[in-house]
Order: sequence, then C-alpha cells, then structure tokens
Amino acid sequence: MKYVTLIILFIIISSCQQKTQTNVNSFKKGKFKTILEDSKTVSFATRNDSLQFETFNNKVDTFKINWINSFEYVLVKNNPKILLDSTPFYVKITSIKGNSYDFTAHYKGSNFKQKGTAFKLE
Repeated sequence: MKYVTLIILFIIISSCQQKTQTNVNSFKKGKFKTILEDSKTVSFATRNDSLQFETFNNKVDTFKINWINSFEYVLVKNNPKILLDSTPFYVKITSIKGNSYDFTAHYKGSNFKQKGTAFKLE
C-alpha cells in the first residue's frame, strides 16, 4: 500500500509540472512567416536587433523596429514614399503557441486594426 501511495503521489506531482514555454524574447530575432487573419495575406520577414526586412509580393521593405516591452513593438518604414509609410505601426503580441504568436496591430492614430499570426521559421 505504501508503494501504491508513493506511485500515485509521483504521478500527481509530475503531471502538475509546467510544460516548457517559448521565451517571448526568442521572437525578437529570426525569420518569420506572417499570415493576416482577415485576408490570409502572407509575408516573410527577417528581424535583427533594430531592423526588419519584410518581403510581400516579391517586394522587400525595410523597417526600423523598436521594442516597447517584451510583447509590443513599433515598426517604421526606413524609406517612406507616402505619408502612411512614415506612420508608426504598433504590434502587440496577444498569445504565444510554441514557435508562433498571435498579434493585433494598428497604425498610430488610426482605428484600422489587423490581426494575424507570425510563425518563427529559424
């Protein structure tokens, strides 16, 4: 009976251990595939400490990236051609699942909102 109790106790304790969680800081650098929720639009990005290079429709744009905290960052296009391109684009990570995160995003001062998922490729 003593061994059965120990085995049950061991099973309970081991089942209560937290599963390994992805570190949110691992999303600050790397290669990503982003899919927008509404339009199923796909883009690819490579991100380092201060820049994000994004490819959409065979066109590459460069953005300065500024992390506000571990879950929020701001993108500003490096060489804006129109006013909208120079408007800061705020991104907030809303949930993390393995090697991906869901986000909401908006332009500063705008009611325009986007939702999507970014998958870390590397």
